Amino acid sequence: MRVDHVSYASEPDGLRATAARLSKLIGVAAIDGGVHPRFGTRNIIIPLAKDHYVEVVEVLDHPASDKAPFGQAVRARSLEGGGWLGWVIAVDDIRPIEKRLGRDAVAGNRHRPDGTELRWRQLGIKGLIADPQVPYFIEWDDMMVHPSAGADSTATIQNLQIAGDSKRIREWLGPQESFDKEDIDFTFVAPHGQPGLLAVTFDTAEGLVII
Repeated sequence: MRVDHVSYASEPDGLRATAARLSKLIGVAAIDGGVHPRFGTRNIIIPLAKDHYVEVVEVLDHPASDKAPFGQAVRARSLEGGGWLGWVIAVDDIRPIEKRLGRDAVAGNRHRPDGTELRWRQLGIKGLIADPQVPYFIEWDDMMVHPSAGADSTATIQNLQIAGDSKRIREWLGPQESFDKEDIDFTFVAPHGQPGLLAVTFDTAEGLVII
């Protein structure tokens, strides 16, 4: 169990402009990620070192975005002006989490522009909607085609600042689960409004960058 990626909902000027701003700040070229047909969304990826990445995502004018919890979450965050949507935990086997939370994971897929298909199962979007401080979980079918695979980047995630309660996060992750922080620091602050991911600090070629 480890941090997989952080997700950023597009701002009012759209996906490409939002991704371009983040890409410039982090100093890493953005890559077109493709469409999530099951969720009614599409993304652009900023690949990082250590098998991490930033996902910049926008909702599409598509019926799936009204039905799928992920599409609903992205739409709601973008309507608020965009910004950090949440953080995501990768697991090798999502079945124990399905059992513990009493919910079934949802299959997801997308095709890169080069035709490569990425497939995964994810769980916890409804939890994220209800309590934005908690992450959702993802199990990749094949890490060889993970969004960060082959990334020519030395930028890393250094810190996640979360408005919320560390005990609540620990409860959500599961008391028996092994969580590898991989040198990522976590800072928890009391929420003055809605809880959630407030800021991410990146260690870049130009030094620390906080977004």
